[in-house]
Amino acid sequence: TINIMIATTVRSATRIVSQYGRRSALSSSKSIRDKSAVSSSCCSISAIRCSSSAALNNDAASPPQSTQTTSTPHNVYMWGTSKQGTIPLSLLQEGGASASSGGMFSTGNEKIVDHPMSLNLDQGALTSFLGDDDDNSNTNDDATKLQQIFCGATGTAMVLNDGRCFVFGSNKNGELGIGDPKSTETPVHVPLPDPVAKVSLGPNFSAFLTTTGDLYTCGYGGSAVNGMGCLGHGNMESYQSPKLVNSLVEDGCYASDVHCGEYSMTVLTTEGEVLTCGTGSFGRLGNMETLDQLYLEPVEMIAGDDVVQIASGFAFSLALNKGGIVHAWGKNNEGQLGAGVGLAVDVYAMESLPTPIEGLLEGRKVTRIAAGHSHAAAVTSTGELFTWGMHMDHEPKLENSLLHTKIVDVACGQNYTLALDQEGRLYSLGKGKTGVLGLASTKMTTQPILVEGIPAGEKVVTMSAGWTHV
Repeated sequence: TINIMIATTVRSATRIVSQYGRRSALSSSKSIRDKSAVSSSCCSISAIRCSSSAALNNDAASPPQSTQTTSTPHNVYMWGTSKQGTIPLSLLQEGGASASSGGMFSTGNEKIVDHPMSLNLDQGALTSFLGDDDDNSNTNDDATKLQQIFCGATGTAMVLNDGRCFVFGSNKNGELGIGDPKSTETPVHVPLPDPVAKVSLGPNFSAFLTTTGDLYTCGYGGSAVNGMGCLGHGNMESYQSPKLVNSLVEDGCYASDVHCGEYSMTVLTTEGEVLTCGTGSFGRLGNMETLDQLYLEPVEMIAGDDVVQIASGFAFSLALNKGGIVHAWGKNNEGQLGAGVGLAVDVYAMESLPTPIEGLLEGRKVTRIAAGHSHAAAVTSTGELFTWGMHMDHEPKLENSLLHTKIVDVACGQNYTLALDQEGRLYSLGKGKTGVLGLASTKMTTQPILVEGIPAGEKVVTMSAGWTHV
């Protein structure tokens, strides 16, 4: 079974909720929203996607970010643990990974696929799986193409080439946004007014980012015990369908990226500003206080840093600025903040303000960051990979076994890491009991190992790491 770690929170009996005055300074300076340039700046990462002929960008700071379709043929591979349908087993092709000798097996109500298996996206299989009978869409097989897959904590989202989004998986809090709290193994269309650019499926709530820079959230809104405001709507109501975060519209802000944690949300705007909302316990909002925030508010400590990327785990966040420096804040019970052994790493460890991660990262320029459940990773401009957290390393550790190649991108799930090199080869390391390493084994590895199940003639161009599926 999957062991999901729940953070212990420390709260006073009387709660004080932060409801600061709607960022009036921003409202006055950004009252007019110009959507003309938003689409190109929306960040997106998309299971494992491979190309047999596409060349990768050698600039580590520029992984694929466009949501536009391409004429280059791609194959999509998935693996890990499918619980409540998070992996579309009906689309998996037996023998799709010719170099692998792994298998698919059941553990209770879960199915584990311990090696990469390609999805059958031909001959109407995709439209049949999606039940794609939308009267307002192109329904012929040639027109419907899979553009991206986003693997979340306990769910999966598929985005098509026309921007429509379909979701499936666990839905106990309405986090899939399908109008009711029932989990589904059958994909359900999430109607949104604009094409979807990014989906962040959290363990309790989710966020949908459109190509126009608008943000929609749904799922669990919080409580007096767990904290409130994670949806950013100014209350602790829960919503079964995506609801527009109006405060961003009122403030003239466009979102370019979003990450959902346990009970908090982190947003990056197109102007490089980081906003947070939700529960403030363990300092996960980055504003020194442990008060909840009902609306998205700026992380003041890094307000002028020109942040280019964000990442969030279960109860912590990272921000990478243009200068290549990484700041971390939130819970630090497993060393996920990379602060070293100088800070006590126990169940109550935390950092309530963004703190630069130093150690071996000091003097290096970081170009990519990723956050898993309780660990994190970073890629430098020279292609080095560093990892920390998981009760193993309390500060950045250089993965020496990858120095023979140049790493250009990284993704983290629950206790595992995926690293992509400039040749399109994928490496994995961490705990493999859920099959997420893709190594035809459920054993743990502390050293990155090449995922050989992806055919040698194919180059991985993008990836998405959920808690227990890829």
